[in-house]
Amino acid sequence: MIFICVKFPVKPEYADQWPELSRAFTEATRAEPGNKWFDWSRSVDDPNEYVLVEAFDDDAAEAHVSSPHFAAMKDEFPQYLTATPKIVSRRVDGDGWDEMGELQVR
Repeated sequence: MIFICVKFPVKPEYADQWPELSRAFTEATRAEPGNKWFDWSRSVDDPNEYVLVEAFDDDAAEAHVSSPHFAAMKDEFPQYLTATPKIVSRRVDGDGWDEMGELQVR
């Protein structure tokens, strides 16, 4: 699968609105065939930073970046950001989340 983590530096005046501003893109991406997850979190260290963790089947990533909602996101999101987002994108073995071996809840 393809595992992606992106840090979005949101302008302070839009930080509280970010979940709503990104909602259409989020919902459209979650509905894509091959999308495994697409989850936003707000940084506990920087309230103006949102972290996106997403995953796709190997053959679904190209359709994602070629989609109309991805094109719309590229046009719309920059006005709300202070800088270009930082990304880690890797092909990884597996098909989903594994249990953490170092910490077990019983």
